[in-house]
Amino acid sequence: QAQTGNREHGDGKKPFAGDRAMGRFETGDRDTTREPCPDRIIEDLGGAFGMGAVGGFLWHFGRGARNSPQGDRLQGALYSARSRAPILGGNFAVWGGTFSCFDCSLQYIRRQDDHWNAIASGFLTGGVLAARGGWKAASRNAVIGGVLLAIIEGVAALLMRSASETPREMHMREKQMKDNGGWPSWLRSPIAPTAAVE
Repeated sequence: QAQTGNREHGDGKKPFAGDRAMGRFETGDRDTTREPCPDRIIEDLGGAFGMGAVGGFLWHFGRGARNSPQGDRLQGALYSARSRAPILGGNFAVWGGTFSCFDCSLQYIRRQDDHWNAIASGFLTGGVLAARGGWKAASRNAVIGGVLLAIIEGVAALLMRSASETPREMHMREKQMKDNGGWPSWLRSPIAPTAAVE
């Protein structure tokens, strides 16, 4: 198979031509375990619906139980949760699907997958979904969406950087494992070479 592109995988091999076609571009500090575009749209759509439906069921179950008369609290809570949870799940799905569509579109236009795509997608999603309220409401929601996504992406980048090893730390760990006969430092091999005892 022909190999294209300048980005290399962790094993030093260049990616196949299908990588670009499936939407795998430079990711920077973004999560590389996510599905490539356009499969990411379906994944985010379903995940957003599930999160909104479960969260909405719990929220409206509690509100229904609190607002129902004594003796009918369980029935009222279940009725409120069943009738309102799918609506909230649908709203979440619309937001997640719109966001993913913008994210994948920007990824193909810019030919890279980085934090700026997510921030711009949040800005565009907030503006588009509030467009029926006029340009003032659309502008306000666009700014809110961009700021929220900037905070989320910033926190995610910090977490990924703190969890990843620096080249020096990787070299020291490999050297330590080599000295221990290929075993981690906390689990020495019983056959690892030891210093001679006089």
